[in-house]
Amino acid sequence: MQAIATRSAYQAMTSLAPNSIEVIAAVIFAVAVLHTFSTRIFSQLAILQPGHAGLWHLLGEVEVVFGLWALVLMVIMFAITGKDETVHYLDGRNYTEPMFVFVIMVIAASKPILQAVLALVRKLAHAIPIPDALAVYFLCLSLVPMLGSFITEPAAMTLAAILLRNSFFTNHLSARLQYASLGVLFVNVSIGGTLTSFAAPPVLMVAATWGWDTPFMLAHFGWKAAIAVLVNAAAVTWFFRKEIVEKGPAAVKSEAPGSVPAFVVGVHMAFLAAVVAFAHHPVIFMGMFLFFLGFTHAYQRHQDKLILREGLMVAFFLAGLVTLGGLQQWWLEATLAQVDSTSLYYIATTLTAVTDNAALTYLGSLVEGVTPEFKYALVAGAVTGGGLTVIANAPNPAGFSILKGYFRDEAISPGGLFAAAALPTCVAILAFQLL
Repeated sequence: MQAIATRSAYQAMTSLAPNSIEVIAAVIFAVAVLHTFSTRIFSQLAILQPGHAGLWHLLGEVEVVFGLWALVLMVIMFAITGKDETVHYLDGRNYTEPMFVFVIMVIAASKPILQAVLALVRKLAHAIPIPDALAVYFLCLSLVPMLGSFITEPAAMTLAAILLRNSFFTNHLSARLQYASLGVLFVNVSIGGTLTSFAAPPVLMVAATWGWDTPFMLAHFGWKAAIAVLVNAAAVTWFFRKEIVEKGPAAVKSEAPGSVPAFVVGVHMAFLAAVVAFAHHPVIFMGMFLFFLGFTHAYQRHQDKLILREGLMVAFFLAGLVTLGGLQQWWLEATLAQVDSTSLYYIATTLTAVTDNAALTYLGSLVEGVTPEFKYALVAGAVTGGGLTVIANAPNPAGFSILKGYFRDEAISPGGLFAAAALPTCVAILAFQLL
């Protein structure tokens, strides 16, 4: 994610007492986190005050929270340090990941890509000796999240969430199954991207600095993560097997493959692969995205509506997190620097719930002279806690945006998500700590 500047650079931004901007940013960050846990209140206010319903609905959108409070921080910074220093700070942020997540979401959610993935899931489901609905559900929470190690986690999250939505969530699942599915999905995507060194943002932040390649990731993280992913998916599938069988088959059958020509699917796959290959070069992947939009317009009869609004909302969320997160180094780094590896693992798992895990591992990579145990504990903890909240892992807002409309009041309770992700997170802890 973003390259976070050194503390001295922030101190130079202000003529006030050292750390004043950092302290203000930390307070605003804390308020933003509390806001994410309070969005249901704004949804209720929209009902009580219909004259301002639009404003309350806006404030009740989780994707808006960090962008809104980032704006508040920038206004305060402008008032204290002036235009030049504020603009200098924003110019120093790296917004590549929000742009990439937007592009990969839109492409991965296109009809030809979904058709290809659904065909693969169906073929594999027929090979598993259990009812098709159970097999499809299991694969959506296991195979697709692990595909994130190759097509990137945001793309895997988008595909898994849309497949779950189209095959199951549209059929009025119980609240228990909805939250259980979401919790397992978020945890499995977070840990499922660790089979390679290039697909999970928290791994990508340290891979080059620490010399971690794909064979290293597979040997030290990947196989453990795969076991945890399969256990989590199998457990939730078995526990809710009756409801999945009752409500799944009709929705699964209604998802006919369609008639998208093979060459259109191939072109979409090529765009997806090219964007992944140039994920760190926004000039290139944004240019490809414009060509992609042109291609979809030329073959509109083979397309569904692109999820441009949803992608932009998620990008706005992540951009706000980048802006606010850049001034949190002073307390995050101090928390990470002076603990043993076992304690660090659990601290990283906990901190990930309230800050982006990629920012956390990046800060850890700045600490010099660390041991291999420190490195493993930091990254393992960061991916373990990546499903506990919507802000814990960059792909989570994508899944949140796609599925939230099917929950009660079209809102996902942060407490409900945390509770649902707790058991899958414990499975990940056992895998990374005992295996």
